[in-house]
Order: sequence, then structure tokens, then C-alpha cells
Amino acid sequence: MLIPLSQLVAMSGSADCDASQLTSIAEFIGSPLITRQDFAKQLKKQATPTSGHYGLYLQDDRLELHSFNTKKQTPLCIDFLTGKTRHRRIYGGGKGQDIAKAIGIKKMPNIKVMDATAGLGGDAFVLASLGCHITLLERNPVIYSLLKNALDRVQDSDDREVKDICSRMILINEQADQYLLRQQAVDYADVIYLDPMFPTRKKSAKVKKEMAYFHDIVGEDNDSDAILRLALKCAKKRIVVKRPRLAEALAGLKAQFSITGKSTRYDVYLP
Repeated sequence: MLIPLSQLVAMSGSADCDASQLTSIAEFIGSPLITRQDFAKQLKKQATPTSGHYGLYLQDDRLELHSFNTKKQTPLCIDFLTGKTRHRRIYGGGKGQDIAKAIGIKKMPNIKVMDATAGLGGDAFVLASLGCHITLLERNPVIYSLLKNALDRVQDSDDREVKDICSRMILINEQADQYLLRQQAVDYADVIYLDPMFPTRKKSAKVKKEMAYFHDIVGEDNDSDAILRLALKCAKKRIVVKRPRLAEALAGLKAQFSITGKSTRYDVYLP
């Protein structure tokens, strides 16, 4: 059973952060506000994390997710301006990437894509950088807040290129099934993209920090089968499902074709 966010995540911020923004995020998530001194103590394991196992911290204008139970950890923060995202944008292979092939970017210019499981927004940003117009759906308020903060920081930056990319990204805090059910056929996306939570690994190797956090905060994607079946009725051109290379097809439905990489497979369905 998923632990309520009020018991899982605490909220705090630096002295120079926007206090109203801090309060607004805490209220949206439904998480308690704690002092930055108590936050620091919990990070140093000098206090029992009674407010939760994770902490959201607004460092000036940058929203970070910290773990109170992990030693020597770096916070999770979504950043579209620097780091891995910038490297992939410049050197990632452009329209030759597997995800671009699966979406069908070369065949469908100015394509409208609905990312039903936005997560950290990495795939959506790649597609937006290749010219797609993306609607990102993220139902979890913590992940949504991290994503919104990343997009807000882009708008406050001087990077015109990234601003242009993010102008093609619309973020919505809603469950995919509810969003699809209230849409009119004329508003359907050309492509619906699904990246459900990968199955829990059977091997003992540690999962990436982002995925470990996701499993705790987001939980299992138990409705992904149903969302795929609904998406098959609501996409104009195709549905793309991202899977581990050797995983079974989502909902047991065989795709029309797949594009397979070293560790990831994109199953493509026609509506």
C-alpha cells in the first residue's frame, strides 16, 4: 500500500527562497513544513525522520528531493538547462534515436504527443527538442512539483534555445485515464506515449537513485494495462510503450512492431 505523502515527504527551504512558493508547494503536496535546521539534522541522521523519509527542499529557486535514509546521497532535481539533459540534447543522435523512430517524427512533422506518464520529463524534453508538441501528464504531486519547478527555472533563464523547446511542453497534474476520458476526438493526440514503471528487478544490483525514489513515492503503475487499452481508442496515429528489452508486452498485447535497443524496447501499436 502506498504511504500517504504527508507521512512520507517533509518540506523546507533555504533562507533566500520564496516563502509563499514554499508554502504553496507544501499545501499542494499535503506535506508538513519543517525548519531548515530540523531538515539539516535529519539529513545528517542527527534526528529521527518523524516527518517522513524524504524531504523536498527549495534551495533559492531550485526544488530538490532528498532522502533522509540514504547516506552520501545527492538530491534529485530535474534540470533541463545543464548536465545530462544538455549533453543528450547536443550529442544524443537527434531524429536517429530509437524513441524518435518509434514516435515517427520523420513521417509526421509538428506531431502532437501526449506523454501519459511524464515522470522526470526526460523523454518528453527529447521529443520537444526534436520539434514535437508535448502534453505531459503527471498525477503524483511530488513529481509534478519537481517538473513544474524545472520548467519555471527555464522560463527565468537566459537560454533562448531551451526556452523554445520548453514552450512546446504543457504540464498537467492529472491521471491519464481521467484526462483521456474527458477529451473530445478532435483533441486527440497524434501519438500517446507510455513509460510505465519498469518491473522490479529480480537481480540484487542497486537500482538508480531516481527509480528507488520513484518506487517509494509513486508506487506501482497498477493501471498501466488499462491506460494502454484506453489509449488504443484515443490516439490518432499510434501508441508507443517503453519497456525493458526483455520484458513482456504491456497488457499482453502484441505490438504491430517494436524498436529494440541495448536495454530498452519501444512497442508501437496502431489504434
